[in-house]
Amino acid sequence: HAERSMYECYDDNYFATDFHIDMFEESFREIMVEHDPIRVGWPMEYLASSLDSYKNMPKRDLILFPHRVAPEKQIEIFRDLKTQLPQYDFIVCQEQSLTKNEYHNLLGESKLVFSANLQETLGISWYEGALVDTIPMVPDRLSYSEMAVREFVYPSEWTESYDKYLHNKKLVVARIQDYMENYTKFLPAIHTQVKKLETEFFSGQSLYNNIRESV
Repeated sequence: HAERSMYECYDDNYFATDFHIDMFEESFREIMVEHDPIRVGWPMEYLASSLDSYKNMPKRDLILFPHRVAPEKQIEIFRDLKTQLPQYDFIVCQEQSLTKNEYHNLLGESKLVFSANLQETLGISWYEGALVDTIPMVPDRLSYSEMAVREFVYPSEWTESYDKYLHNKKLVVARIQDYMENYTKFLPAIHTQVKKLETEFFSGQSLYNNIRESV
């Protein structure tokens, strides 16, 4: 009800992804006829330069879970992967008492950021990771489907539930091993991914232009 009331009150409603708009339309179709949503990305141009000092850090065999510890993030999959791949370090960031600097250092050192999320309308942490040359491994669903380049998405059914993960565990493990053992092979794709994210999703230029035109 809070989101609906805000949507109806505001003159313009801006969204970062088409997925978020589609999700909103499913819930509030009747009110969105009068208030068309506007897809503009998210105004975070500063993020790239703020992480400059964490680029080119020596990488180690580290895999991060940078999401909230919540049911829709399926942390139990990450915990099981840790038992399957003892040769790598696995860290759940929210279980550490990290300063922002310490968190960004971990991003700079890690080779992989893992997601099995069941809810995501944008996702900032995987963009932060890509900015410091960390591979994002994300499911082909939610906002990831429109945002990620093909090298970094895996079939959605692999982690649609914990049971589905157990059924597809060998495939998930093999994909992680490929990323970790052949990390440098994916660097060009990471740079392509960063370019796509910073121009299409983490720039406020469309937002600023829209506001100027409406004034």
